[in-house]
Amino acid sequence: MTDDRLHPASQVVHIGVGQDPLHGAVSTPIYQTVTYQHPGSQLGRYDYSRTENPTRTGLSDGLAVLEGGAGASLFSSGMAAIVALFHLLNHGDHIILTEDLYGGTYRVLVDLFARFGLKASFVDTRDLQQIEAAMTTRTRLIFVETPSNPLLMVTDLAGAADIAHRHGAWLAVDNTFMTPLRQRPFDFGADFVVYSVTKYLSGHNDVLAGALIARTAEHAQKAAAMANATGGVLAPFDAWLVMRGLKTLAVRIDRQEANAQAIAAFLAEHPGVAQVYYPGLADHPGRALHASQSRGPGAMVSFQLKRPDRYADFMDALRLVLPAVSLGGTESLVTHPFNETHREFPEDIRMALGIIPGLMRLSVGLEYVDDLVKDLDRALNAVKG
Repeated sequence: MTDDRLHPASQVVHIGVGQDPLHGAVSTPIYQTVTYQHPGSQLGRYDYSRTENPTRTGLSDGLAVLEGGAGASLFSSGMAAIVALFHLLNHGDHIILTEDLYGGTYRVLVDLFARFGLKASFVDTRDLQQIEAAMTTRTRLIFVETPSNPLLMVTDLAGAADIAHRHGAWLAVDNTFMTPLRQRPFDFGADFVVYSVTKYLSGHNDVLAGALIARTAEHAQKAAAMANATGGVLAPFDAWLVMRGLKTLAVRIDRQEANAQAIAAFLAEHPGVAQVYYPGLADHPGRALHASQSRGPGAMVSFQLKRPDRYADFMDALRLVLPAVSLGGTESLVTHPFNETHREFPEDIRMALGIIPGLMRLSVGLEYVDDLVKDLDRALNAVKG
């Protein structure tokens, strides 16, 4: 357990530290066990690892403190965490969501939960009036990404929370792009925060994990009960890997964000680029709002090629930046949302949202920034003609 009075950069370093009273191991032990011996009269705190595991507890307690919440449940992927959140709703309930969110969230609602009577509306959550207009008597959840994936649109968290609570609904925020070191949604009234822990929190593209963090003890208990009932929990070794990655989160995000700021400025001036989406740029429409509710613009940059028909050639021309899905790792990755992360959206919706063939999403890594700029410049020059 970390001290919530410490700076977040200190908290991440000490997640899981002090968890071994027997031997004093600084690194949290991996309790690679399913069941636990107990006295005949009663069960101990730990009885079965689907319910609770000491290694997982070290990570969940640390994430709850880091986020400023009452409790965290850990899952085998970010989508498993989102599914657990949706499972807290009932047949006939209604959800309002950011319209350009991750394609997997769209898919699970449209292809799966719709069959069980859960209704969803996708709106431009930058516009609080659109959120208000979409509310119904059965709306129980507003689910936002800010900045959104992949267009980096910014939603007013406090405004969305106010609308949700006036209507008896919850606000949940997918904070994967920002991490708690850059944005803490509970400070603005959110009820739940979800993460693809696979991304920045783990940081090394070597573990699949998700987290659902609740602001209140009541909601944390509901999430934990859902995790136990459905069983898609995080394994002990994976929890240990996440804790190992978290210890460098502060230094990683500082370097990645600095790289991203330089790269966004470079792309904004490049003749091969039509438009850049990055909340750190002066012309980003959500820049002021984002700055008011976060500690930095983050390390995700999206941009449109002037030659959208050459997107594959652009990706093939890169030598340092890797064409690959996912984000938030030490290596810089470029993704083509139209054909990859957002292919679940019908084509007409993708085009209307601006998720067009020329749109690229860049997860900026830890490489030397001049090398990244040179690599992007060479690839862009190869396809601008």
